[in-house]
Amino acid sequence: MARIRIELPDSFPFSTEIPLLIGHINYGNHLDNAQVLALVSEARMRFFKSLGYSELDIDGLGIVVADAAVQYRSEAFHGELMVVSMGAGDFHEHGCDLVWRLHEKESAREVARGKTGIVFFDYQLRRKAAVPEGFRRRFPSAIPAA
Repeated sequence: MARIRIELPDSFPFSTEIPLLIGHINYGNHLDNAQVLALVSEARMRFFKSLGYSELDIDGLGIVVADAAVQYRSEAFHGELMVVSMGAGDFHEHGCDLVWRLHEKESAREVARGKTGIVFFDYQLRRKAAVPEGFRRRFPSAIPAA
């Protein structure tokens, strides 16, 4: 089976710090693989908040997570401070990918990288919707030339 390979951008427009708590740690005494997505979910909420949005109100629309891909790179341990960096790219009619990187702050050791596919959703009509232009314009390098 082919392994997942995720290419990261040269820079990210957003980053946030999240400490690893005991609830993030598994019986192997390191960051639980499922908790990586929980950390990324927290970072995603902070990312949208930094843009003046919430996950339920991005220019009047919400989002749903369509898929997620993770590439684990190294262990992480209780008490370490994680930095989650995030940006948007690979836009299509109804959504985009949120590409992210998780690393330990002090050493810069990469712990994981991934992307989360989101689809914009009209919760009143209960159907997918086009990417709001105001959101798309915030990421000009991700917009293909016409």
